[in-house]
Amino acid sequence: MDHAAGMPVDPRVFEAMKPYFMENYGNPSSSHSFGASARNALMESREKVAQLIGAEKPKEVIFTSGGTESNNLAIKGVAYRNKDKGNHIITTTIEHISVINICKRLQKQGFEITYVPVDKQGMVDPEKLKDAMTNRTILISVMYANGEIGTIQQIKEIGKIAHENQIYFHVDAVAAAGKVPINVEEENIDLLSISSNDMYGPKGMGALCIKKGTRIQPVIQGGGQERGLRSGTENILGIIGMSKAAEIAQEEMEAEGKRLSQLRDKLVKGVLDTIERSYLNGHPTERLPNNANLRFSYIEGESLILGLDMLGIQVSSGSACTSKTLEPSHVLLAIGLAHEEAHGSLVFTLGKQNSEEDVDYVLEVLPGVVKRLRAMSPLTPKEMLV
Repeated sequence: MDHAAGMPVDPRVFEAMKPYFMENYGNPSSSHSFGASARNALMESREKVAQLIGAEKPKEVIFTSGGTESNNLAIKGVAYRNKDKGNHIITTTIEHISVINICKRLQKQGFEITYVPVDKQGMVDPEKLKDAMTNRTILISVMYANGEIGTIQQIKEIGKIAHENQIYFHVDAVAAAGKVPINVEEENIDLLSISSNDMYGPKGMGALCIKKGTRIQPVIQGGGQERGLRSGTENILGIIGMSKAAEIAQEEMEAEGKRLSQLRDKLVKGVLDTIERSYLNGHPTERLPNNANLRFSYIEGESLILGLDMLGIQVSSGSACTSKTLEPSHVLLAIGLAHEEAHGSLVFTLGKQNSEEDVDYVLEVLPGVVKRLRAMSPLTPKEMLV
């Protein structure tokens, strides 16, 4: 139940990729027939990804190595290309660590960054973003949905505000793409980052949608592939896998989203009803269909992870990209939780392999794990141990 850290490759995706391991190994830049075959596959893949996110033209999709590279190309690309217009960038306090670290690097290079706070449910107020604007603002970067707490932002409204003020709008949609409908045209999005593995495609593959007219500067120089914005021989194998994953997601998103929402709601209700001093983090309704971030007082999430892992249940305590630090999740601190509260949180992210029986099993064993850990904790009130 940790599909935010990684998803298995869908068998249909693997089947689509197989011919490109050893048979269709051409380079799209080659003039011969093998190259033409690869170019055709590249064009078809671009179309499938464009359809998933509502891009007007397939050529607006640039393939990258993943969400982190897409975020780098989007944010640095806009910053470097448009610094003659301004040096101010607006983002939020709950962005993915890749966005936050990009902004920190840009700050060292003379750019000004405003981190707009969110409310206790992880929602950013579009009016606060508007208030943060100056005549030097060149970019607003807000994630579509938070992969830790599941909260989905008011993207269309934020994009409208950005465009009314002639400011580029970048959206990190890694956690949302393939799970909820996205349309870059209707939602006023200029740049959109997505990842392959977050929709059952291969790891190390992503894309950045760059709407026509958006001026950015490449951060990788080379032979001029991907419209000169992302040089390097295209990873046709990964691109084929990602495009197949996008195609499947578009076809199955509605039904799978409904199924996962029902499992998530059963899990949340079961935990809150049976475990005292347990809470849901994030927005109660405007959230990803597969996400349940639950908080348990008086114990640490890491201990819960180990206890559940021994019982065959894999969950996380936050983003896998920040798991190398002992600090509590910056997302949970940003929504107002104290350090000890943030440390006591678990993230369940459900996937295609999960069933109602899995949820029943969690609800069967989790109360016992929580009770045992609370009995060992010096923070637990004595009346709860009776």
